[in-house]
Amino acid sequence: MEFSFYNDVINGARKEMVDAGYQELTTPEEVDAVLGKKGTSLVYINSVCGCAGGIARPSAAYMANYEKKPDNFVTVFAGQDKEATDRARTYFKGFAPSSPSFAIVKDGEIKAMIERHEIEGHEPVQVVQKLEKYFDEFM
Repeated sequence: MEFSFYNDVINGARKEMVDAGYQELTTPEEVDAVLGKKGTSLVYINSVCGCAGGIARPSAAYMANYEKKPDNFVTVFAGQDKEATDRARTYFKGFAPSSPSFAIVKDGEIKAMIERHEIEGHEPVQVVQKLEKYFDEFM
């Protein structure tokens, strides 16, 4: 029963991001195919913690409707798709692993990061405002 509940939570978190228009990257090859090419990507590092569900995922979903958009809205799932998450983190030079978190990657290079400590304990609107600032700067 406990295992089924946990899977339901994970599947719900995945579905929430796909429904918001994010592409799931589940393998290192998929990560490289998106982040290793020209263009701008918002990478959401998904998680099952409370701040992911109550703050980060709603903020991520909101950004899919912002006037300025990256070329790609993508997500990796920390603790679930470990190899894909590890590969994505190789693009986040200078930042320690953090989940949930957001990264803006342009032409294969990290441009901005919103780490867990900037999400946990904050309101979704505060996270959205940071993302909007980065979108305005890098898109």
